[in-house]
Amino acid sequence: GSGDFMNDLMNSKLPGKIGTVLLLLILSRVGTYIPISGVDRDAFAESLQGGGNVLSYVDTLTGGSISKLGIFSLGIVPFINSSIIFQLLTSVFPSLKKLQKEEGEAGRRKFQQYQRYGALAFAVVQAVGQCLYVRPYVEDFNLGWLVESSAVLTAGAMILLYIGEVLTELKLGNGTSLLIFTNIISSLPSSFGQTISEASEKGDAVTVLPVFFGAFFLSTLGIVYVQEAERKIPMNYSTRFQAGGLAKSSYLPFKVNSAGVMPIIFASSLLALPATLARFAPNPVIIGAAKAVYPGGVAYVPVNIALICFFNYFYTFLQLEPKDVAEQLKRQGASIPGVRPGAATSGYITRVLERLSILGSVFLGFLALAPTAVEGVTGLTTFRGFAGTSLLILVGVATDTTRKVRSEIVMSRYDTSLDDFYKDMPKK
Repeated sequence: GSGDFMNDLMNSKLPGKIGTVLLLLILSRVGTYIPISGVDRDAFAESLQGGGNVLSYVDTLTGGSISKLGIFSLGIVPFINSSIIFQLLTSVFPSLKKLQKEEGEAGRRKFQQYQRYGALAFAVVQAVGQCLYVRPYVEDFNLGWLVESSAVLTAGAMILLYIGEVLTELKLGNGTSLLIFTNIISSLPSSFGQTISEASEKGDAVTVLPVFFGAFFLSTLGIVYVQEAERKIPMNYSTRFQAGGLAKSSYLPFKVNSAGVMPIIFASSLLALPATLARFAPNPVIIGAAKAVYPGGVAYVPVNIALICFFNYFYTFLQLEPKDVAEQLKRQGASIPGVRPGAATSGYITRVLERLSILGSVFLGFLALAPTAVEGVTGLTTFRGFAGTSLLILVGVATDTTRKVRSEIVMSRYDTSLDDFYKDMPKK
């Protein structure tokens, strides 16, 4: 009953872990409010308020830290960019793929180290870019200020990267996703407030707000449904142990949206790239491109959907290599009914994954379109920067963390360390 559940919860390491996660997430928000020196922040925040700015979307992902010009204002973005680059490089350089997939824990650590170096490089570039971008709002702009502020911003990004890694190690969800989740949550109250005041100003709040919040609720339901949906492929085991009907009920589950929120985070980062470039080189072509791919821009929807489809396909196959899955099944003496082991199984799994990734992409595409559609119907622009993609990140991270917490509670019931085991053994 619920009493047992509470006992299990309190006797496990979970309360401590949850406490640590919350502390780290609060710490990640505190750095947002510690400003870099020498900038007229109010004037800068006002320039972002228009909403017709690509940065206001990135601002949502960093939890408003760009507009506040805090020491954490780069957020986790440099690390995301580095991850994108390295994930793409693994498909080009077999040695990197081998490092990530085949060389065990040591290989993965080395791969992570490369990603960190990449994140550091991105952080330096983005820090300098941001300092140059806010130049009109700086009271005394000189080289000393530029070096000092860039160093502070870079350090802030690396501290967040470290917080993200510690969060991941606590095994209650992916650190990067949790940080982005916290940032989005922190900007929700003001977004809701703005929505209500905007609707009141227009004078049609009674009709518009139910549509707006209804769409919000339905999107959330849809996300939960698709996130939990899976395609189950029945399995046959050719082993002697067919006891207790275990073999009959075995199946291989593939999630419809196995790539989760990563394709969307990647696509959002790439869509913000022209804006980042425009900060460095205010070239009319780059500024035009940045405006086109900004939420509400001409090319935003097609480019966003194309990127999401690409990353979804790419990420699905990055996580599940059909050849590896077929090999594993063969080693375990398992087979899919009516499909020969080896190459035929690999081909079958590839086809299933391709179909699922198309379904997943359609779903993610609809989500990316939802805010534009809602904006068209209601005329409310407050969630333009928020996007259905942010909603997917919220729901995705929440369901993932819930699942991890449940499994932690289950594990705690059977958790006996070896030391305890030997302690209880009779001494000779």
